[in-house]
Amino acid sequence: MTSTVLSLGTRQANFPNISGEEAALTAVTNHSDPIFLAKTDLKLDQITAGFACALHMHQPTIPAGSSGELICNLQHMFEHQGEGDNHNASVFAWCYSRMGDFIPELVAQGCSPRIMLDYSGNLLWGLVQMGREDILNNLKRITCDPQYQPYVEWLGTMWSHAVVPSTPIPDIKLHIQAWQQYFASIFGVEALRRVKGFSPPEMHLPNHPDTLYEYLKALKDCGYRWLMVQEHSLENLDGSGLNQAQKYVPNRLVARNSRGEVLSMTVLIKTQGSDTKLVAQMQPYHEAKGWGRQRIGGQEIPSLVTQIADGENGGVMMNEFPRDFPRPWHEIRNQSTVAGFNGTEYLELVEAAGVNPEDYPICQAVGQHRIWQRVNPDQATPEAIEQAIADLKATDHQFHMDGASWTNNLSWVQGYENVLEPMNQLSAKFHEKYDSLVQQDPTVTGRQGYREALLYNLLVQTSCFRYWGQGGWTDYAQELYRRGAALL
Repeated sequence: MTSTVLSLGTRQANFPNISGEEAALTAVTNHSDPIFLAKTDLKLDQITAGFACALHMHQPTIPAGSSGELICNLQHMFEHQGEGDNHNASVFAWCYSRMGDFIPELVAQGCSPRIMLDYSGNLLWGLVQMGREDILNNLKRITCDPQYQPYVEWLGTMWSHAVVPSTPIPDIKLHIQAWQQYFASIFGVEALRRVKGFSPPEMHLPNHPDTLYEYLKALKDCGYRWLMVQEHSLENLDGSGLNQAQKYVPNRLVARNSRGEVLSMTVLIKTQGSDTKLVAQMQPYHEAKGWGRQRIGGQEIPSLVTQIADGENGGVMMNEFPRDFPRPWHEIRNQSTVAGFNGTEYLELVEAAGVNPEDYPICQAVGQHRIWQRVNPDQATPEAIEQAIADLKATDHQFHMDGASWTNNLSWVQGYENVLEPMNQLSAKFHEKYDSLVQQDPTVTGRQGYREALLYNLLVQTSCFRYWGQGGWTDYAQELYRRGAALL
């Protein structure tokens, strides 16, 4: 895989390298070796509480080039500075690059900073398309230089920023693999090998039993160890909300499907809303000062305050984050029992201290308790599950299986039939054409026809086309569908 993937490098601007190396990816990512344990400078027994911050970065791919070609929305912003907020294009570009400056500066000052990075595949491809080697090289510095690896953790995500609950189930794994392959083509397979946490677009967690099960199965198949989730997308097995302390330790998310199969995965819980002020002003650090150690399975561990925010969006991230990000690290350097962690680092330290993941508090996706009240989990069938869901919807207009996210005031389904229907049709056409071919010959996924069809299939599922309302954005989705359907 090294020679194949890396030879494509960052210069394959006309066509993203998103398929063809599935077996090699599996060999790279499916391992249980520790990532941070040998490199961390943290002593768990000296820490009362910690905090973990992630930056989410995304720009959609749109059919809006001068001749209708696929371009990054960031490029469109640069080319149309007079429209809306497009004058922020250069600031956005700086935000995508600046952690490559902040981390080395803090390390040089004797600090021990931490940051988790979540960049969509769309954005990474867009930076390549635009020839922004300055940004990419800054990111490579903190990703590939061993000096900075203890401080920076990349999180995997969906390649095309698709919200999982309304993504066709067969495409969930395709998004996950596409991101992995494209990330490796830029940063190398050794960097990919260290990606063990997953950050879902919009923090959107499926709550349909079958979708959640297939989601966790795809994540585990692709080598992921843990998932970041939003607090109100979860419930305890009895249907109650998570208690306050439970949100600040790892939990074990259990997924049971309509055939009685069960999977579980470690989750770190993102608390509160998506207000970028929380991360821009480093609120998780200040909140962690009010927390202490908690007992799990006979062991005491530091509580962890976990937060993620858009890394470029809004004045606070543009202007206040550069001022406020360095402050905690200097305070911690001078003496503190509060420490910054990266997610995988925290879990590895906790488990090395003797905590068994089986002892983490157990949770499930919100709303599932009501299903399992009506259906005996040991006698579940797809028909029984669907009947239970239908009955619950009929008696409670607020009950739904659309999942939960950090933007629960918005629906990713209602009112977007003109996007969802083409999206589902394109997915069905794609799988009708290619599934049997790939089963007969797995090398089909490396052919240009497959890769181009996959690209359009994934692009139509980008959440932005169901975020900004009807108009230009839904038109983009329909144009992407037309092109993808023509290919198929």
